[in-house]
Amino acid sequence: MDFSKFKAATVQTSPVFLNVEKTVEKAISFIKEASSNGAQLIAFPEVFIAGYPYWNWIMTPVQGSKWYEELYKNSVAVEDDAMQPLYQAAKDNNIHIVIGINERGKSFGEIYNTNLIIDNNGKLIGRHRKLVPTWAEKLTWTSGDGSSLKVYDTEIGPIGTLACGENTNTLARFTLLSQGELIHIANYISLPVAPPDYNMAEAIKIRAAAHSFEGKLFTIVSCSTISQEIMDALRDDVPNVDELLTRKNSAFSGFVGPNGAVIGEPLIDEEGIAYAEIDLAKCIQPKQMHDILGHYNRFDIFDLRVNVSPTRKITFIDDQEEFYKR
Repeated sequence: MDFSKFKAATVQTSPVFLNVEKTVEKAISFIKEASSNGAQLIAFPEVFIAGYPYWNWIMTPVQGSKWYEELYKNSVAVEDDAMQPLYQAAKDNNIHIVIGINERGKSFGEIYNTNLIIDNNGKLIGRHRKLVPTWAEKLTWTSGDGSSLKVYDTEIGPIGTLACGENTNTLARFTLLSQGELIHIANYISLPVAPPDYNMAEAIKIRAAAHSFEGKLFTIVSCSTISQEIMDALRDDVPNVDELLTRKNSAFSGFVGPNGAVIGEPLIDEEGIAYAEIDLAKCIQPKQMHDILGHYNRFDIFDLRVNVSPTRKITFIDDQEEFYKR
């Protein structure tokens, strides 16, 4: 078995708000920089293309309705022309990419919070749709299903991903671990509107440490920031937007190793790109102590069942006899 060693990068920055083409260009600039510094994997924030619905937190649903329309117009399908430069950048720079998008559904009321997994050949090998939008996010996003709870084999190792709050979902995390996940991408948004006693940066770090320690794997965290551009865009509807969307310790990006400890210097609040050396052989020794996928579990007692069937909205039956059999 090949135990990969590689350099990884994680980005902490803001999108070009509700502008798909400009945000893709910004992502590609980070991809080129990371590749030139030897990175073979780069992680981007949650719904980086092309923005997070902060209006859900600071406006009434009626006020936010026009912003939902703007977000839908700036959501993407994975095959859109606007996405092709991103796939080409992965190939041109020989780098794996995990990036969040607002994925357009079939209905105008259907947007998914989706993470894309793109390999170093520029192929879209997977997409994970956030299972449960968190709190105010339910005003915007549709829930994903179990079909996207997958781990993807790549040249650098098995990659899995979850978005933001679902990194708190123990059963979702175990589903990925049970498929041999060794590289976990956890992406987030900066959330200064959390309750006053909630330290978002610390909460992100705790979740990453928990997953890495329990699964004995590497977690790569990418979190967005809130730019002045985002606040200025929302100012006409919320004059005190700066006060509402500015707070320290709202963003954490970095790396956590199989022992649950942070690797290198994380980014807290400030924008930038961080790097770490990943050695998958370091996942072996910690499992001697606690391997919850093997010797340190009781599957004769515990039985997790996961429905991985895609959600079916409608079933067409053209055979009357077959209909009555049902």
